[in-house]
Amino acid sequence: MVRVVRNMDLVVLAIGLPVFLAAGLPILGWAATTGSWLTARWFQSYVEARALTRGTRNAVLGARAASLLGRLYFVTIAVFIAGLVERRAGLWGGVLAVAVFTAYFISLFVTETFEEDGR
Repeated sequence: MVRVVRNMDLVVLAIGLPVFLAAGLPILGWAATTGSWLTARWFQSYVEARALTRGTRNAVLGARAASLLGRLYFVTIAVFIAGLVERRAGLWGGVLAVAVFTAYFISLFVTETFEEDGR
């Protein structure tokens, strides 16, 4: 169950595609948000794995904080560029990005709570 909650952001992205298609929203907005989110998520995993080899919790938390700020900027820039190409794509990409960030933060708090209770 924790694994499903941990990947809630990916669920929101997957649900976003049929919603975009059914509502006739610009796919560019979905693609910009999804592509940048997945790239930034992979980068965060990579950075956290490297920090984990150092063996300190502070290194992992610092890596998570830095990669989270990087993710915020990276997704925002991608949505902004999509908005320059097509205004509605930027709008709906931004709406999707807010939904994905919200799902990510909720899942982060829930999974961290369960992991803390397990220790």
